[in-house]
Amino acid sequence: PGYIFVLILTKLIVCLTGMPGAGKSTIADGLKSKGYDIINMGNAVRAEAKNRNLEPTGPNLGKLMLELREKNGQGAVAELVAPQIENSKSNVIIIDGIRSNAEIEVLRKYGTVKLLAIHASTNTRFGFLKQRGRSDDPQTKENFEERDNREIGVGISNSIALSDETISNNNLTKDELIEHSFKIIEGWIE
Repeated sequence: PGYIFVLILTKLIVCLTGMPGAGKSTIADGLKSKGYDIINMGNAVRAEAKNRNLEPTGPNLGKLMLELREKNGQGAVAELVAPQIENSKSNVIIIDGIRSNAEIEVLRKYGTVKLLAIHASTNTRFGFLKQRGRSDDPQTKENFEERDNREIGVGISNSIALSDETISNNNLTKDELIEHSFKIIEGWIE
């Protein structure tokens, strides 16, 4: 008798979590060259803002993120990126900017989820954000603290606490940060 073997490959969904400016996007950008698909949660909110003709300022994007969660549940932003995950041809997808356990639950429907937390001191993060120059990056300590408090308010500390691995990004070069992340992810693939 003939047997048919079906190999089902589940996607590995690596969720980068950490406070604003910790180094998540630096890691995501650095890992593009490894053939992983990169999905940025903030870009999903920015795209939604564009659809609504909202200027992509920090306060506007913050309000929109909270509104989406209020109307569609705490996993709302993860739902926005679900089509990108489903359409991805890659077996490893990096999600840049997980903020809550509800988002993680949404992503579990699409593959095996691993959490990588990136830590950096307040001063390090503020410095990174001032240099980065996105439309919603805080330029004052006050804006920075408001943004941190908003992130904590949506549950980011829980996703950081539940991470599978953690990287401290206080004294790493950009290349060291990316390489360290890559080694962790490669370990999860094996």
